[in-house]
Amino acid sequence: MGRSHALALARQGAKVAVTDVSQEECQIVVDEIKSAGGEAAAFKMDVSNKKDVDTVFDEVVKQFRRLDILVNNAGIFIDKPALEMTEEEWDKTIDINLKGEFLCAQRAAKEMAKNNWGRIINISSIASGGVGIGFSGAAHYAASKGGIIGMTETLAVEWAPLGINVNAIGPGAIETPMITPIIKELTDEINTRVPLKRIGKPEEISAAVVFLASEEASYVTGATLYIDGGWLAQ
Repeated sequence: MGRSHALALARQGAKVAVTDVSQEECQIVVDEIKSAGGEAAAFKMDVSNKKDVDTVFDEVVKQFRRLDILVNNAGIFIDKPALEMTEEEWDKTIDINLKGEFLCAQRAAKEMAKNNWGRIINISSIASGGVGIGFSGAAHYAASKGGIIGMTETLAVEWAPLGINVNAIGPGAIETPMITPIIKELTDEINTRVPLKRIGKPEEISAAVVFLASEEASYVTGATLYIDGGWLAQ
């Protein structure tokens, strides 16, 4: 999804900083953006490491002169029943999915506040609690994604005076490598519970990212937009 979001924002004229733990994967996306006439740069970054986050954000601001939009997309999913889950698996998931989003949001807000304008878009999930959708093997993942929604609402309140809008997107099942290991099980679930009877496409999430990053979303903050093919309505 990160690739799709980067391409979508670049098509709207944004200068894009692409980050990932893999420099090579970042560069592939940057090359796509540049080949289409856009401007982008690749940065290797571990979102769970504050020093790494600060260093990369410093470089991004140095290169692009300012920071207006943050899409908090980094995340992992390790399918593991709760009774078999190790402390290491729990900590790794929370560190990347939740702590990582906070560290990036905090650092981005410090830059956005300088211009009294900013858009922060946190990627959560329908596996986030409180919506009637539970997934076996996802206690750590659901805890992190639910935490993102709570964090989003709080940051929206705190940072509204700074001109920063903070929102979340809760995707349903989206066609990415993350769901490949459970695709058969997920397909059966979707055929049973999703009115549109299909898995979503990354581009369908990116359309919402572009909207929330725009001036048209100036009165939207603290919201969670679920994009799930009707799963929660079933």
